Amino acid sequence: MSYLRFDKTLMINLEESLPREILRTNKSGAYHCTTIVDCNTRKYHGLLVIPVPNLDDENHVLLSSLDETVIQHGAEFNLGLHKYQGNHFSPNGHKYIREFDCEHIPATTYRVGGVILRKEKIFVHHENRVLIRYTLVDAHSATTLRFRPFLAFRSVREYTHENAQANRDYQPVENGIKTCMYAGYPELYMQFNKKNEFHFNPNWYRGIEYPKEQERGYDFNEDLYVPGYFEVDIKKGESIVFSAGTSEIPSRKLKQVFDAEVADRTPRDSFYHCLKNSAHQFHNKQGGEHYILAGYPWFKCRARDLFISLPGLTLGVDERDEFEDVMETAGKAIREFIDNGTVTCKIYEMEHPDVLLWAVWCLQQYAKAVSREECVRRYGTLLHDMMEYIRGRKHSNLFLHDNGLLYTNGRDKAVTWMNSTVNGHPVIPRTGYVVEVNALWYNALRFVAEMAREDGHTGYADTLDNQAQLTGKSFVEVFRNEYGYLFDYVDGNMMDWSVRPNMIFTVAFDYSPLDRAQKKQVLDIATKELLTPKGLRTLSPKSGGYNPYYVGPQTQRDYAYHQGTAWPWLMGFYMEAYLRIYKTSGLSFVERALIGLEDEMTCHCIGTLPELFDGNPPFTGRGAVSFAMNVAEILRLLQTLSKYNLSEEDRK
Repeated sequence: MSYLRFDKTLMINLEESLPREILRTNKSGAYHCTTIVDCNTRKYHGLLVIPVPNLDDENHVLLSSLDETVIQHGAEFNLGLHKYQGNHFSPNGHKYIREFDCEHIPATTYRVGGVILRKEKIFVHHENRVLIRYTLVDAHSATTLRFRPFLAFRSVREYTHENAQANRDYQPVENGIKTCMYAGYPELYMQFNKKNEFHFNPNWYRGIEYPKEQERGYDFNEDLYVPGYFEVDIKKGESIVFSAGTSEIPSRKLKQVFDAEVADRTPRDSFYHCLKNSAHQFHNKQGGEHYILAGYPWFKCRARDLFISLPGLTLGVDERDEFEDVMETAGKAIREFIDNGTVTCKIYEMEHPDVLLWAVWCLQQYAKAVSREECVRRYGTLLHDMMEYIRGRKHSNLFLHDNGLLYTNGRDKAVTWMNSTVNGHPVIPRTGYVVEVNALWYNALRFVAEMAREDGHTGYADTLDNQAQLTGKSFVEVFRNEYGYLFDYVDGNMMDWSVRPNMIFTVAFDYSPLDRAQKKQVLDIATKELLTPKGLRTLSPKSGGYNPYYVGPQTQRDYAYHQGTAWPWLMGFYMEAYLRIYKTSGLSFVERALIGLEDEMTCHCIGTLPELFDGNPPFTGRGAVSFAMNVAEILRLLQTLSKYNLSEEDRK
């Protein structure tokens, strides 16, 4: 039985199939994303979506979709599906689907009378090329396939509409054509591995709608250009490969390339393998640089997200080389930032006050997974320089006070991961002494002190330890309240009493200023008020302003973003904290808690985890279809569990 297989009953029920999405990437910024019935429901959906650096820093939809038609005895059966005005779907090709299987690569099986046609899609790694293989599994008479490409040539942030400026010219290439609708875009090459006929029949399909954009309060209507259609005969047992890319490919190589790419994929036959496969898709190698994208389909590489997710996405799947490769790019960005305050590579938000602290935490995970000696050898100087940058008060919005705590101004601009804004102002103005910033600071001081001591720099280690002692004492005095949990932030006489998940980091980190009893109190309150099957809530239902549903137009969603929604990545730190308190006796609890996230492998975007969930039942997935920090932290948690289980085996 396939781990990710959906039968005809689900596929033909659009209420069940349309919310389920599929994402494939090329590890260089390009992707293919749609629903499992190949009906685009977002403006970000497309068969071939690529970056076009000479235009802007956005992705662009070149080929929106490809409609297939089966022709027998002159009768046409169109397998496509689009949504039009009035909740009208056409041409309803989903009714022919017999099965969808995504364990290895996305594969749809259609049945039209006596015809059984299998369609398999794959995105070529590090190349702007999507391949589709069509296999005629069964047929009782001569069969022809017709392919009608729907072109967009527009940014994922915009829509295209019928216009006279669109270029309708095309040129023949080997077993296909190339065309480009607008200046500045690359040519789109559409080819087959066998001879076919292209019929030039230009037309605009008007009023195609994207219901996901409508739900989010955006415009949701566009027109797509179809230049004509390809026709090719196919015999029973024969496979035909279609290629859409930004360069020409010898048609005789298409089958070989397809087979090679299939062999390079991780089967998604378990929870772990789904997450591992998803982890690979966040990698983005461009021009010699190696980034981690924060999520799909709209996020770029954000510094905080990169450092939080890097350990789980690489070390969590035993890919040390990938960690070091990404850190080479990230290290350059850190150097540029601390030397002159600018970053030339495409890592955004490096200036946020907690970013360098998360970078130290990230390298701490490397030291634990590889070795302290190797961490010192590779990153010792970088760790020292980041700490001195903070201790030297060189950061424009991170101030080391005499009490040993770090102060940051977040009144006018969001400066932590809780970064939603409305009308230019933070929804949650977390300012002053922020709890996780100072938990990160204490952890960094202790970690770098130990690293320095092991490297023979005892004087520097003593300096950091003395600083940590002061910081730890002040941390407990400032953040801990009489109810046993931690204030989220403190600014002078202003203390935020909201119960939020940021206090859990103080329990999860290797070094904490809290004693065991204090840690347990924090954990207990987080368990009672914040834990859900999908992650930790961003705000307790008992706190004022609780808003658990991430729905409606942009402003409404911004107010809910961190006011009660649940985030899976926080679950990783929560469970790490839980195991620190309960050790092996907590293993069964952690394993049971993961069931709620494993259920998501067949929902939302299959095989991965979305950005966030509603904080109340039924805990619906929302936001970006695949989110790096969520995937990373659950992978890191799974690896932690495996180590606990191994140690259990050793004791038997």
